[in-house]
Amino acid sequence: MKKLPKEAFIQDQRLIQRTKSFFMERLSQELSLLEVQAPILTYQGDGIQDDLNGVEKPVSVQSQTLDKPLEIVQSLAKWKRQLLARSDFDIESGIVTQMRAIRPDEERLSERHSLYVDQWDWEKVICDSSRSLDYLQETVQRIYKTMQETDHVVANATLREPLLPQEITFIQTEDLLKQYPDLNPSQREYEACKKHGVIFLIGIGGELSDGSIHDGRAPDYDDWSTPTDDGYYGLNGDILVWNPVLEDAFELSSMGIRVSPQVMQQQLQIRGCEHRLNYLWHQQLMAGHLPQTIGGGIGQSRLIMFLLQKEHIGQVQFSVWPDELEITVL
Repeated sequence: MKKLPKEAFIQDQRLIQRTKSFFMERLSQELSLLEVQAPILTYQGDGIQDDLNGVEKPVSVQSQTLDKPLEIVQSLAKWKRQLLARSDFDIESGIVTQMRAIRPDEERLSERHSLYVDQWDWEKVICDSSRSLDYLQETVQRIYKTMQETDHVVANATLREPLLPQEITFIQTEDLLKQYPDLNPSQREYEACKKHGVIFLIGIGGELSDGSIHDGRAPDYDDWSTPTDDGYYGLNGDILVWNPVLEDAFELSSMGIRVSPQVMQQQLQIRGCEHRLNYLWHQQLMAGHLPQTIGGGIGQSRLIMFLLQKEHIGQVQFSVWPDELEITVL
């Protein structure tokens, strides 16, 4: 690995800290969020753990003082919803955490994939009438506004032009399939981001008209099966930008309106995961003890890497990398 010059390191770290603090403050203001501390461990089998795309295996931990096996959290979607219920948060208010996790099942370590995950994990309480595509898009606009403001802060500090386009484009996964029927999902994202600069891709996890899914989503947190007014399905999605350094589509956030009891039961059946209804968390939701929420995760290192125009995520976070890596990483 290459040696990082001292002055460059100090300058980058100061800018990273300033950027993270600004984004966190503005996101909290925009969505009425309270910062709380995040757990790193959960009990195995309590239903709190998220299986993300359905194939990732969490890291197991054995304690000498506890007789139950533990796992390092992979995301906090279910934990956040449980906390909002316990603390009786009002509608249109919520929480945000600085989540840290380890995901050892990454297929490969790359310029954008690390074993170490850091993100702003947020969740807010909504009313039943807000379970709509309009509300989802309004929330995306608020988050994107915060990203744009942060982009301007970094642009001023580094004497560059802002990177993010003025408007975010909303696209359905089904429409993307129809536009590019001969391309795979990653190639479709590439074309859409290159054309528009930034997109919010709606309906990730549900079956498309050709029988495929654009990308995997767990059946028990995001709602990817509810019909919407325009004849499509899904109340979730990803924010993706065109990364001019990598010359590729680049995911910054995954989010969505969370499952209602009925939607979760339906999605568990679709995925053949009905056994999860025996977990404590799932029983709490089915019994109506958890509020309806919207939430998601925004990659901290991903956003910083994009805004600072770095070519590798290891230039903005401390993790572990192959010895043969030839660029400067932390």
